Amino acid sequence: MSEIFATTGTIAAIATAVVPQQGSVGIVRVSGSQAIAIARILFHAPGRQVWESHRILYGYIHHPKTQQLVDEALLLIMQAPRSYTREDVVEFHCHGGIMAVQQVLQLCLENGARLAQPGEFTLRAFLNGRLDLTQAEGIADLVGARSPQAAQSALAGLQGKLAHPIRQLRANCLDILAEIEARIDFEEELPPLDCKAIISEIDRIAAEITKLLATKDQGELLRTGLKVAIVGRPNVGKSSLLNAWSRSDRAIVTDLPGTTRDVVESQLVVGGIPVQVLDTAGIRETTDQVEKIGVERSRRAASAADLVLLTIDASVGWTEGDREIYEQVQHRPLILVINKIDLVPADVKDKLQSEISNFSLTIFTAAAQNQGIEDLENAILEIVQAGKVQAADMDLAINQRQAAALTKAQISLEQMQNTIVQELPFDFWTIDLRDAIHALGEITGEEVTESVLDRIFSKFCIGK
Repeated sequence: MSEIFATTGTIAAIATAVVPQQGSVGIVRVSGSQAIAIARILFHAPGRQVWESHRILYGYIHHPKTQQLVDEALLLIMQAPRSYTREDVVEFHCHGGIMAVQQVLQLCLENGARLAQPGEFTLRAFLNGRLDLTQAEGIADLVGARSPQAAQSALAGLQGKLAHPIRQLRANCLDILAEIEARIDFEEELPPLDCKAIISEIDRIAAEITKLLATKDQGELLRTGLKVAIVGRPNVGKSSLLNAWSRSDRAIVTDLPGTTRDVVESQLVVGGIPVQVLDTAGIRETTDQVEKIGVERSRRAASAADLVLLTIDASVGWTEGDREIYEQVQHRPLILVINKIDLVPADVKDKLQSEISNFSLTIFTAAAQNQGIEDLENAILEIVQAGKVQAADMDLAINQRQAAALTKAQISLEQMQNTIVQELPFDFWTIDLRDAIHALGEITGEEVTESVLDRIFSKFCIGK
C-alpha cells in the first residue's frame, strides 16, 4: 500500500511557513487519537483554564523531562468530529521564526506522534468524510492561488459548487442504469423501455458535461497564469515597458543597447489572470559572449511563452532587424507593441500604421511616460478570450484531472448512444453506462483508486 495511505496513528507537522526573522506566529498541528494526550504532556495552562473542545488556552510549552521552557504559546483544542480531519486535533500557536516551531514539533514526535506525509491532514479529512475530492483539490488551489479570481474559483470548489452538479449527473446515470437493468431482470413484467427518452436523457447529460469541460482552459489560466515574453531589438524600450507595467524598477534602463543580459521576470495580475512577464535581452547578432548567452535565452523564452510582445521603436520604425525577430516568433500568439510613440509626430505614427497593417493587434505605448499600459492589458485579455472559451460562471473551473474524467464519461456516453442505435442487447448498454458512472465518481472520490489519491495529495504541503 502507498505510503500516503499509512493514515494510522497521530501525526504532526508545522502548518505555517518557516522563515527566519519573519512571521509573528508559527503553528504546529497534531491530529489523531493521542493529540490531546501529547498536548497535556507538553503544555502547561496556568490558573483554572478548562481543557475542552474549541477553546484556546494560554500557557507555556516545557520539555517534559528537563522542564526547560520552550515557548510561551496558545493551544487550540478541537475534539472529534468537530475538526478539520474529524479526529482530535490540537494546534500549538507559537512565536514565529524557525526555532520555536521546530522544537515544539520535535517534542510532539518524541512523545507519540509521527511526521505527517504531504497532504495527510487533508487526506484524513477526505477519508473520514469531511471533504470530497473536489473540495480537497479546492483547498490546494486556494493555498496556491495567485489572483483574487483564482482564490474565488478555489473557494467555489471548496464549497461544493463542482461536486453538486457532478453528483447530480452521476445520479441521473444511475437512474438510467436501474431502468435498463430492471428490463434485463424482469423484462416480461415491465413495459418496454422508452429508448427515445433514454437517448434524450443521455444527450442532456452529455451537454451538461460539455458545459463543465468548457471551463478547463480558463481554469488552467487562473491556476497557472499566462507567460508573456517581451522581445525585440536592443534599446527599443523593453525594460522600460516592464518597469511601467509592473510599476517597479525590476529592469535596468539605459540608453546603451544590450543592457539587459538575462531574462528578467515580474509577476502581475491582468483581468484576474496571473501573468509572468519576461523581459528578454535584445535579439541581435553580437560578438560579446555574455550577450550571446542572453540572446539565446531570449529566443528560448519566446519559444516557451504563451504570448509574445514584439516591441519596436517608433522613432526608428519597422526595420530589417524587427522583421528577422518576427520570423522567429510569428508561430506564437503575438501583439506588436510600438514603443516611444511620444518621440514621433502624428504623421510618422500614421506611416507606421500603414507599414504594419498586417498585424491583427497593434498597441502604441510610451513606456517612459507610463502611456499605453491599459491598452496593452486590454489587448492581452482580447487574445485570451479569443483563443479560449469563457465559462458562463467563472467561479467554477475544473482542473486537468477532472477534465480527463469528464472526457472519459463523455466518450462512454457517446459509445452507449451508438450501441442503442445499433440495437444491441441491453447488456451492452450497461457496459458503457457503468464506465461513465465510474468516471464521474472519480471526480468526487466516490470511486477512486489509491494511485489517484497518491498523485493528488502528494502535491500538498506537509502541514496541509
